Amino acid sequence: MPRRPRDPGVPSSPSEYFGTELRARRELSKLSRPQLSERLGYSPQWIGQIESGVGAPSEDFANDCDAFFQASGTFFRIWEWMQELDRLQLLPPGFPDFIEREREAEVIYIFETMVITGLFQTPEYAQEVLKVGKALDAVEQLVATRMERQEILKREDPPHVVAIFDEGAIRRPIGNLEVLRGQIRHLIDLAELPHVTIQIVRASKGAYAGLPGAFMILGFQVEPSAVRVEGHVGGQLVDHSAVVRKYGVRFDLIRASAMNVEDSLDLLRTILESL
Repeated sequence: MPRRPRDPGVPSSPSEYFGTELRARRELSKLSRPQLSERLGYSPQWIGQIESGVGAPSEDFANDCDAFFQASGTFFRIWEWMQELDRLQLLPPGFPDFIEREREAEVIYIFETMVITGLFQTPEYAQEVLKVGKALDAVEQLVATRMERQEILKREDPPHVVAIFDEGAIRRPIGNLEVLRGQIRHLIDLAELPHVTIQIVRASKGAYAGLPGAFMILGFQVEPSAVRVEGHVGGQLVDHSAVVRKYGVRFDLIRASAMNVEDSLDLLRTILESL
């Protein structure tokens, strides 16, 4: 989660902090707004809006301020902080904290019933899942956040991920055929990694322990395990031992209903060939 720069003083938001820093450096340089406007090539009104915290500075403006005031990247870092905060505000309540816990996990157990889990989604598939009812720029930021989450799978010490999918989640036609093919190929590639285990519960299985819905269990080296239970308005992260134990048992029951790893991989290949 982005940290507020040291000693922010009165400003209560990153845009106000940017404006305060700009005004302080302008006044220290003994420049009026019109004079700074002439030097930087931006209107005095624009600079006034930035200084008051009303306007949102652009990346170019931040870089221009750094160059003019020789600020060693101060303005750009504040701008980056603003972008990250905007993105986090798009996430469901509690999700930024969940992302932090996910990064710390040594083992992750995932069960999904409706779609491919976010950790395994391609950018194209993620965009199709996230775009319903959202503005394009919001979707792009959410997709970027989802792709950043996946970096844990590429670390030198990645968590071991055991993911079980209901067959319906794999076959659901998200996006066009190209999007779905790309997603299935990605799952096949992931399944061949030593730290990723993928299994599938066939639709023909009928009733089984996974019908109540999706969830994810995070296991840590020192801290107690936690479970994230998905709902219609987001998810909830719980570390109460009795609750985690309950979902651990449910995951074991679901896994007992799933095909083995080899058969699951064969099914993925069969689905890909049929598309």
